[in-house]
Amino acid sequence: MIRKPRGTMDILPEETLVWRFIENKIRKITELYGFGEIRTPLFEATELFRRGVGDTSDVVQKEMYTFTDRDERSLTLRPEGTASVVRALIENGRCSDAMPLKLWYEINCFRYEKPQAGRSREFFQFGTEIFGAPSAAADVEIISLASALFNEIGIRNVELHINSIGCPACRGEYRKALVSYFEQYTDKLCDTCKGRLATNPLRLLDCKSPICHEIALGAPKTIDYLCEDCRTHMDTLEATLEAEGIDYKIDTGIVRGLDYYTKTVFEFISPDIGAQSTICGGGRYDGLVKELGGPQLCAVGFGMGITRLILAMKASGVEIPVEETCDIYIAPMGGKAAEYAAGAVAAMRKNGISAQFDIVGRSLKAQMKYADKIGAAYTLIVGDSELETGKAQLKNMKESTQSEIDINDIPAICEAIKKEGR
Repeated sequence: MIRKPRGTMDILPEETLVWRFIENKIRKITELYGFGEIRTPLFEATELFRRGVGDTSDVVQKEMYTFTDRDERSLTLRPEGTASVVRALIENGRCSDAMPLKLWYEINCFRYEKPQAGRSREFFQFGTEIFGAPSAAADVEIISLASALFNEIGIRNVELHINSIGCPACRGEYRKALVSYFEQYTDKLCDTCKGRLATNPLRLLDCKSPICHEIALGAPKTIDYLCEDCRTHMDTLEATLEAEGIDYKIDTGIVRGLDYYTKTVFEFISPDIGAQSTICGGGRYDGLVKELGGPQLCAVGFGMGITRLILAMKASGVEIPVEETCDIYIAPMGGKAAEYAAGAVAAMRKNGISAQFDIVGRSLKAQMKYADKIGAAYTLIVGDSELETGKAQLKNMKESTQSEIDINDIPAICEAIKKEGR
């Protein structure tokens, strides 16, 4: 038997109810905050991610799904959303639009990682980006959006952790201090971190190795090396979060895994979902647009994992409203009745009624069981006598009541169903 690739998943109809619930909440909140939806290709030129995400990042070095097409072009399945959005803005000439430009997306991404709870090789992400707003108020805008979404869904016990990793102007001195500190422990560092020490020492701060993590606890803190501009930005961020009533914790261990971040970085963490506790992460990336060939344009955004969001929903006991998808089920008895049922459901659907009928050839008893299983609000049994008299009993399944209807007056049946409701 052919099986799905490791690290991917099938989302079955009963599970898509949860996904649609989340997607509806996302659309509601993004509309409230004035964000427009953007959709980008599933794969891009590999160079986009090498330049955008960063050659020294784990994503580029270890995790990308890269292939060569028939014209010998190197292409990569997107490992994240921001670089594609920036490329789309530059390519379509949108960097000169009225600012701020607020965008959101829901995409599937691909990274070659060890599959575990809350982490898969194909994963689904809700993301937001704000372009052209340099102030910390923009950082709070997207943090507030994420917080509002958690509240709207009903997720409890989510903690906001924030940090600042500075800008190119102040990161040089911090880098020197960081390298000096970790060089004392070169013999104890994992092989990956030994390589990072020369290429990207900031990444040593969030290594998952227990030994490296313990060493990192005593490392210099980014916020102790901020320039005046970055310090002011951080102070404004904290003050604005407090003004909006958003609780937060300063977490100097947050650096994020992608090279393009500057100044603000943040994560929303749910302690209730196990080791992969970060539901949402993001920050500011003021140099990325220029790095990818556009003008100097500041930006801030986040990515939120849908599967981890679902884990947090389960931990919070969020109940998903049951979608009742069948207004009426017509149970025909005999060939002539089946012809009537086919025509009736077609007419009902044109009137906005969700209608089904037997297309399998079940017995009447089996049809009634099926109607109950799919949650049909009404049932209508039609046989030779009903066809002859033109009358039948419309049964309300929830109330267990019946009313006689004219089976040939489809608009009246539809009106009765709409009027009585579910």
